[in-house]
Amino acid sequence: MGELNFSFAYLWPETIFLALVLYLFLVSILERRYPAFGKAGALAPVPIFGLLAFASAVCTFDTSQTMFFGSYRVDPLSQFFKLLISVGFVIASLNSMRQPTLETEKRADYFLFLTLSSFGLIILSSGVELVTIYLALELSSYSLYVLIPVRAKSKEAAEAGLKYILFGAAASAFALYGLSWIIASQETTYIAKLATLPWGFSAQPLAVMGLTLFLGGLFFKLALFPFHFWCPDVYQGASNETAAFVATLPKLGAIIVLIRLATLLKPDLELTHILAFLAAVSVTYGNLCALVQKDLKRMLGFSSVAHAGYILVGLCAGTAEGLAAAAFYAMAYLIMNLLCFWVISRISRDGRNLSYDDLNGLSDRSPVLAMCLAAAAFSLVSLPPTVGFIGKLWLITSLWGHGYDWLVIVVCVNSAIAIFYYLSLVRHAYTEDPAPGTPGPDGDQRAIDRTDTGALSYAGALVMGILVLLLGVIPGPVYSLALEAAKALIPN
Repeated sequence: MGELNFSFAYLWPETIFLALVLYLFLVSILERRYPAFGKAGALAPVPIFGLLAFASAVCTFDTSQTMFFGSYRVDPLSQFFKLLISVGFVIASLNSMRQPTLETEKRADYFLFLTLSSFGLIILSSGVELVTIYLALELSSYSLYVLIPVRAKSKEAAEAGLKYILFGAAASAFALYGLSWIIASQETTYIAKLATLPWGFSAQPLAVMGLTLFLGGLFFKLALFPFHFWCPDVYQGASNETAAFVATLPKLGAIIVLIRLATLLKPDLELTHILAFLAAVSVTYGNLCALVQKDLKRMLGFSSVAHAGYILVGLCAGTAEGLAAAAFYAMAYLIMNLLCFWVISRISRDGRNLSYDDLNGLSDRSPVLAMCLAAAAFSLVSLPPTVGFIGKLWLITSLWGHGYDWLVIVVCVNSAIAIFYYLSLVRHAYTEDPAPGTPGPDGDQRAIDRTDTGALSYAGALVMGILVLLLGVIPGPVYSLALEAAKALIPN
């Protein structure tokens, strides 16, 4: 089991996020007693804390240290995902600074729970023991139960929050029940020890069933078929800014746990066959459903179901290259989806949901946002020279020749299907004429005529757009980091 071996020198990202939680808790209390306090820029430091966490993860990237009696490991894989979580938190918090559907008195509470969820994901990145992983997963989830319904006077948001709570409770019950089976059959919850034990159905049927149930809790966070039912409704009901967070960061937590648990799998195991089947169904179902959507967030919801299947492709390979490809694609998914939601939030200044028609004429109103949206769409559909293309290329090459060539074909066919709805974003932004402005509920012109073209709007879109292209042209350094982290789990 190891020793306590506790040291703050290896826990700077966790310490920074915990400090931010305490700071926001204090701000929330002071706002209630002194309402003017919340208007004095008290929330401005939130993205700065995220940048500090990013810098601290960079400084400790080469660390390899096990703490808390072997249940918590700081290694290149954990630090890689802490980098991604920190970057995603910075972008999500900047995106949420101007949130039209959030009451002023709830702003501090909103950012408090946003930080708590990210803190849970940070802990999840280093968890190498199943009980620790389960508790961190619940910490990150409970905060979302509060965030999703927070949308002023919206019945859809309340419905979305209720659905997420009910499905989340069921997924947690599955995971906890499965954990009990693993403990009963394998008599340990440490992943390093579990990796040395048999996982064939003939040798350990109870353990295989238990791990399948435990994975169900992770598949819920990842929105993998058939645990995806909450996803489109929650994206549609939550505010644009909240949906941007829910669609990206929680999935990183699920992915890193799946990568660690992938060390238990071999290509010829029954459980690996199940994962390959779920990947194929999730990719196909998600893309086909996304084809018929009109609401942009609902389309992105079904799109995320497909992308969950893509990520499983790398895990089925059972090699360090497959795990590195899954980690790299997680980064690509984070950037290109946050870019999509950033543009949606900039267009929808009153916080309403957008349809494809709301993008009409975007290239005339805001050429910068239209160009960045096009970069995100090209990346999501995996066209070169974007990060989505190189990420998916590494996924399918890592799987080819490992007994699942049929799954590679399924992925390629579905990438062609995705062209139809992703490139509709570009078609509407560049080739469709905008409809005449119609009065909104306040008698003013609709928010579509008041696209945010401020400096922050353009700066955020341009930075993410450049990353989408730059990481597609020069992916080597980041992929090398992911491969180094993966090889620590599965040495060649």
